[in-house]
Amino acid sequence: MDTATGDNLGRERAGRLVSLDVFRGLTIAGMILVNNPGPSGDVYWPLEHAAWHGWTPTDLIFPFFLFIVGVSLALAFARRAEAGGTKRDLYLKILRRTALIYAFGFLLAGFPYFNLSTIRLTGVLQRIAVCYFFAAIIFLKTNWRTQSLIAVALLLAYWGVPEFIAAPGYAAGDLSKEGSLAAFVDRVVLGNHIWKGGGRIYDPEGLLSTIPAIATTLSGVLAGHWLRQPREAHERVAGLFVAGLACVVVGWMWNAWLPINKALWTSSYVVLTTGMALQLLAFCYWLVDIKQYRHWALPFRIFGVNALAVFVLSGLTARAMSLWKLPRADGRTGNLQTYIYEHLFAPWTPTPAAGSLLYALLYVLVWLGLMAILYRRKIFLKV
Repeated sequence: MDTATGDNLGRERAGRLVSLDVFRGLTIAGMILVNNPGPSGDVYWPLEHAAWHGWTPTDLIFPFFLFIVGVSLALAFARRAEAGGTKRDLYLKILRRTALIYAFGFLLAGFPYFNLSTIRLTGVLQRIAVCYFFAAIIFLKTNWRTQSLIAVALLLAYWGVPEFIAAPGYAAGDLSKEGSLAAFVDRVVLGNHIWKGGGRIYDPEGLLSTIPAIATTLSGVLAGHWLRQPREAHERVAGLFVAGLACVVVGWMWNAWLPINKALWTSSYVVLTTGMALQLLAFCYWLVDIKQYRHWALPFRIFGVNALAVFVLSGLTARAMSLWKLPRADGRTGNLQTYIYEHLFAPWTPTPAAGSLLYALLYVLVWLGLMAILYRRKIFLKV
């Protein structure tokens, strides 16, 4: 990671949308919260993914982040082009950033043993890397109209192909965990490298489902185009909100024919979550950049300007804590997470779910404190 400090940082960050940093920080805080519940096994439903079809607030976090990736690359690449940067430099930057983000995802997947025979090849950061790569190339090669057509084509293709092509042994249009075409492709291609959490039946960041995820990222690119238009700020906000409302309505109606499903990243899920992301971006832009109400947003900006760093470091720390073995009061062996939960949270909370939530909130606050140190020293880790 590169470190930006002092005057160079000030020049580099000039003209940034503070609201986009805040939106990114909200998303990262949500990621850390839902990824690190207390080890009680009981979690409040909004902090869990939907069992299969449908959605919960947790299912909004990842598509929001991909949407933000698209907005950010559109704004950043446009600024570089205006500053006289060459396309060759941009292509090299795309390749470097893609490789580094994927490498960090590989690190999280393998740490600490790195068993290459079973290590997961897909994941959150790996998908971000792939979506960033394709969205960035499309951005450089095409205009906004073509980008819109590509996004729509990807969504329609991902709807149509599973509707008419069946996985062996299952019917066409089957969207179950076992019978969907996306799950079949993941089982065949990924083999032992598929996600373990689903019983190795499917992968929530699988191969085919990355296609509509690219469309999610392109939706952010299109929002970035809109934000760069020479219009009044309130007109930009209104445009984002109206487009978001339209997407929410279309996504919800599409659900009647194509269920909203995060694990399959169905096209209806893309449209619905894109609409919500547009509306939240519009709200943040209005509140933070137009009305200048920023004091409340400082914690999220702290997370937002060091988003990749805090995601990777918090994930590695959680994994290390799970490996630190300690004796439990009942004589069994636990780990550091269990020890902290049982001694600091379980005795003082009314339910295991409440204890789990407080544990997760404390974990978020600990990382907020650590990132605040970097923020005060104007240290921003980026790739």
